[in-house]
Amino acid sequence: MKLLVTGGAGFIGSNFVHYWFKNHPKDLIVNLDKLTYAGNLENLKSIEENPNYSFIHGDICDSQIVDRAMQGIDIVVHFAAESHVDRSIIDPSEFVKTNVLGTQILLDAALKHKVKRFHHISTDEVYGSLKLEDTSKFNERTNYDPRSPYSASKAGSDYLVKAYYYTYGLPVTISNCSNNFGPYQFPEKLISLAITNLLENKKVPVYGDGLYVRDWLYVEDHCRAIDLILQKGKIGQTYCIGGLTEDLNNISILKKIIKLLGKSEESLEYVKDRPGHDRRYALDWSKIKNELGWQPLHNFDEWLEKTVGWYKENRQWWKNVRNGEYQTYYEKQYGTR
Repeated sequence: MKLLVTGGAGFIGSNFVHYWFKNHPKDLIVNLDKLTYAGNLENLKSIEENPNYSFIHGDICDSQIVDRAMQGIDIVVHFAAESHVDRSIIDPSEFVKTNVLGTQILLDAALKHKVKRFHHISTDEVYGSLKLEDTSKFNERTNYDPRSPYSASKAGSDYLVKAYYYTYGLPVTISNCSNNFGPYQFPEKLISLAITNLLENKKVPVYGDGLYVRDWLYVEDHCRAIDLILQKGKIGQTYCIGGLTEDLNNISILKKIIKLLGKSEESLEYVKDRPGHDRRYALDWSKIKNELGWQPLHNFDEWLEKTVGWYKENRQWWKNVRNGEYQTYYEKQYGTR
């Protein structure tokens, strides 16, 4: 089997490449990645000499590069996307270009080369926002209601994938996942940012009142879910992948991290809230559990402790990625801390 993984040098993509070779060592993987600020070949250093692995440096918006990458491919696993809400608020254009146009170019190439499966990675953010007092959860039948340029661009790409299934018969599946955390995550998301800031004895920025709720999914559990969808998922179907059964707000998560690192809650610093900040996400992942037999391997606290341990043991990795462009963005977003 030969896979094309787009965005395979990013956080989830690189974890997926490691996972796939561990569980399917005879398969071939072509990794197509533009290497933006969030793409890092150091994530894949241990497998770069693997004869079954090849890397193509390129943009999914470049049809010639995509066409070359798609040759001989059986399965496409499409991670490549601009994914940070804050950055989408600053500059929506890159999100529309990469997430919508880039996906369309990949779909055209997949049709041309007659791939056996095109699996598209999406987000629970396309469903909009739930109220804190609400006990309902998003599921595969929830209407889309994106509220940020990022989630709107992902919703657009989801609709394109579905359209290529209905119009052209392209064999597709889609997964809408919740917030991922784990090794190799660029330190701009809540958990990775908090851990790395605390390890440098810096303040941890908290948007608004800090009571925002997200569903959290450990990245390895996510990779297992994708594997199951590729093996047993029904063509044309969408699967929600979440990690929690009960709500956890941002403040409670930050306090858990502070406790694990032996720090003080004085490290928390409340900052101006994000415009249009979605209050609550929650995913009902009963479909993938009932149909494919998937569920998270461990609870949130176990995976969180494992994640904190990884960042403690890999300081040079995250110190390298926090240099340069990231510092400019961080100071613009949160102010100098």
